[in-house]
Amino acid sequence: MDFNLSEEHLAVQAAARDFAQTELLAGVIERDTVQYFDPALLRKMAELGLLGMMVAPEYGGGGMDTLAYVLAMEEISKIDASAGVIMSVNNSLVCWGLEKYGTEDQKQRYLTRLASGEIIGAFCLSEPEAGSDATSQHTTAFPNGDHYLLNGTKNWITNGGTSSVCLVIAQTHPELRHKGINVLIVEKGWEGFSVGKKEDKMGIRASDTNSLMFLDVKVPAGNRIGEDGFGFKFAMNVLNGGRIGIAAQALGIAEGAFELSLKYSKERKTFGKPIAEHQAIQFKLSEMATKIEAARLLVYRAARLKDEGKDYVQAAAMAKLYASEIAMWVTTEAVQVHGGYGYVKEYHVERLMRDAKITQIYEGTSEIQKLVIARELLK
Repeated sequence: MDFNLSEEHLAVQAAARDFAQTELLAGVIERDTVQYFDPALLRKMAELGLLGMMVAPEYGGGGMDTLAYVLAMEEISKIDASAGVIMSVNNSLVCWGLEKYGTEDQKQRYLTRLASGEIIGAFCLSEPEAGSDATSQHTTAFPNGDHYLLNGTKNWITNGGTSSVCLVIAQTHPELRHKGINVLIVEKGWEGFSVGKKEDKMGIRASDTNSLMFLDVKVPAGNRIGEDGFGFKFAMNVLNGGRIGIAAQALGIAEGAFELSLKYSKERKTFGKPIAEHQAIQFKLSEMATKIEAARLLVYRAARLKDEGKDYVQAAAMAKLYASEIAMWVTTEAVQVHGGYGYVKEYHVERLMRDAKITQIYEGTSEIQKLVIARELLK
């Protein structure tokens, strides 16, 4: 086992860290408060190559491996988890899915623009009655000549308001249940496609999350990805990889909270000495650091397995489960270390605590990760 990062990996890590510290940090509290992500920052992320990191250069991407992507996600999410989830969806779910399973025509029309950051993508799976139970798709896409008629509603869609292209999971053959589901590439602006109000969320507030509605939207048959009935398998496959990105986001959130706590513990004094000299605080810091290191190894291992072409389903689920659980625990402890100051926005840790919670929910709840792990163990 080699735990050393290559020069390329270290360069990616340093570039992402520098961008997060110099560009994202200054306005992160305000963006959280007003629930808005500055398009200028998104353009800078695109210029830095953060939106299509794993896409082949021939399609406008960076041609990097999963570990490089994880390192960048980690650094971005230490500072701004909203930027992290925008990046995660475009990289892991949209670009990766298109490059892996799309036709050459689909890649030329959509992937090149998504990878370069010219446009942003969204992944549309969840519905009012289809969250963890992804087989219960009520959105329908029925063939009608040379196109599909798409009808239904999608909920909790990251990049829902700002995306130009959506990958929509819909039921075509209800009698076949999950084997009758398809995935369609749908463009914003097509007749019958409307965007609902932005959700007022607990965390990742600068990232826009919307409901999307489809009323007799005509989707060309050529915009279906894969064979008829491939949609559910497509969704599960991209989510397996996406979980590595969210695990990296959770890891970054935990690290960000820990670094703030470590710094604060050396500055804040009680009973005549820095609180870092009190054993109660030392124990908290020690446990935080240990859990973060364990999470890091799980996340990096999952990325390595994916890069080596090995089965990474169980590893990704373990990484996502553990990293998200410790993100919630570490951020809660970080607020405790900061005391009353941790409860106000100025010190950042209350925001990180709010941001951590969603990592236990989206791209498969912690409970779903346990089911995935159990299924893999019992094969």
